[in-house]
Amino acid sequence: MLRRVPAELAGLRFDQALAGMFPEHSRSRLQAWLRSGRIRLNDEAAEAKRKIWGGEHVSVAPEAEPAALAARAEAISLDIVHEDRHLLVVNKAAGMVVHPGSGNWRGTMLNALLHHAPALEAVPRAGIVHRLDKETSGLLVVAKTLEAQTDLVRQLAARTVKRDYLALVHGFAPAQGTVEAPVGRDPRERTRMAVVERGRPARTHFRVLRRFAAATLLECSLDTGRTHQIRVHMQSIGHPLVGDQVYGLRRCKDKLLEAFPRQALHAAKLGLVHPSSGKPREWSVAMPADMDQLVGALI
Repeated sequence: MLRRVPAELAGLRFDQALAGMFPEHSRSRLQAWLRSGRIRLNDEAAEAKRKIWGGEHVSVAPEAEPAALAARAEAISLDIVHEDRHLLVVNKAAGMVVHPGSGNWRGTMLNALLHHAPALEAVPRAGIVHRLDKETSGLLVVAKTLEAQTDLVRQLAARTVKRDYLALVHGFAPAQGTVEAPVGRDPRERTRMAVVERGRPARTHFRVLRRFAAATLLECSLDTGRTHQIRVHMQSIGHPLVGDQVYGLRRCKDKLLEAFPRQALHAAKLGLVHPSSGKPREWSVAMPADMDQLVGALI
């Protein structure tokens, strides 16, 4: 990328001007490229604090982060709901891990994405900007370019991305409500999350879609996206998710509910502003077969 410093940025430090010239990239990413010599001023290395005068040429040679190159492409099928030059929307299957990690270094959605679109190797985390738990199904957006990734991360930070879930919970839940309670690591068991006083702010809205004898089907909407947020919030009000092996009921009298092998949670709707067109977009997918069959059996 080669751009000329506009006159209105004259007098600024070089690193300050970069943020204005390349708004599609985060400040931290630009600073890393500057330190590594991948950004040059008039084809010369320049310090971040150097003063600029306007009219200079700035060249940027983007560099993929090492983590983006660590994973290998694997021929794993993906349910692609939407794809264009800037992003992908994937309907993730329950049981698929999104990003490689301890105990799950292969067979992840990241591996599948690198096979589906090899150019994602040049985008950090193969374009993944948010996650779903392994046993949660549903919609995820993936950025195909650095610019789209930066834009989507900013939308998530601004809490403007719409995410609606279908959740089957135990008991007779209220018709609607909002759970606003901070979520953080459980001080007694660090592998779990919990509502804790010093946790990060978290807000979940919910409303009843259908009631059954021992369970309630809810639509849950997120204002924030904390780890295990819906699972923790529903447990905190006495209505844990059916099938949740971490936050669910230890004993369940209903054999159908007790036999369900995963948390009954599905990311059904996703809405955002397209990073290229600037227009609102929304996608939705039906409840997966296992949840649909369970709900049908409860009627």
